Amino acid sequence: MRRKLEACLEAVNQVLLGKEPQVRLALACLLARGHLLIEDLPGMGKTTLSHALAKVLGLSFQRVQFTSDLLPGDILGTSVFDKDSGQFTFHPGPIFAELVLADEINRATPKSQSALLEAMEEGQVTIEGATRPLPDPFFVIATQNPVSQGGTFALPESQLDRFLMRLSLGYPARGAEKALLLGDSRRALLPQISAVLDHSELAAIQAEVPKVRVSDALVEYVLRLVEATRTQPQFAWGLSPRASLALLAASRAWAYLAGRDYVIPEDVQAVLPSVVGHRLRERADPSGHGGSTLVQGLLREVTPL
Repeated sequence: MRRKLEACLEAVNQVLLGKEPQVRLALACLLARGHLLIEDLPGMGKTTLSHALAKVLGLSFQRVQFTSDLLPGDILGTSVFDKDSGQFTFHPGPIFAELVLADEINRATPKSQSALLEAMEEGQVTIEGATRPLPDPFFVIATQNPVSQGGTFALPESQLDRFLMRLSLGYPARGAEKALLLGDSRRALLPQISAVLDHSELAAIQAEVPKVRVSDALVEYVLRLVEATRTQPQFAWGLSPRASLALLAASRAWAYLAGRDYVIPEDVQAVLPSVVGHRLRERADPSGHGGSTLVQGLLREVTPL
């Protein structure tokens, strides 16, 4: 199974050039049954990454373009009256795909953003009083532009917390961008990607990830990291128990991708910025984006025993 996971990574990296660490983190997020938030400038490859992951994992894919006039019914679906049968027929929205790309999520109003909350947390949606289960597996990959750009609505902390990881792709290295300019269009390469994993194999891997062993010393390391955010004065607030669980789940998935059945401190350190960066704020500027600076300081001050 490890060979197939490496084949997944290789296929995606052929489309998204020079972003191997981010691609590995994104796959780890999905294997841990988390949801992924990608924050970056337009044109960095966020949508291409989502398409490629859906292809290699053999998942049904839907893209929702979030705009200021988007309504919750446009995401969840709605009932339409059928005059022939005399009854209302439910037409499912794009949320009923296995991988949903919520593109530019922070351009929609908070009402539409919140339509994703129950789906991401519970794996189901309630529409017109009826609860409808979502597919299994079910992944949300949301992209957002930096909040400094015009026409954006910042995601509240309660919704940010639903994302296991937040990534930023950043500008490509010079060599990768040169290959991009000289090669085929990345979108043209997407149809050439074939599914590497089928549903049963993906489900088997997801069932194995929580079984990756975690020692008592490793748990103590995670606890010391979390407790530091709750006691040190530079943090506006500390990490919640949900964040602790997210950090452990992501570390297990990262270890699994590395071919190990146990977690080491380096696994925790590898995923920590992506898992907790969007959950932390500086006390001096609780509305800012100082999470990455706080995480680097945290890694320096709290070391494994």
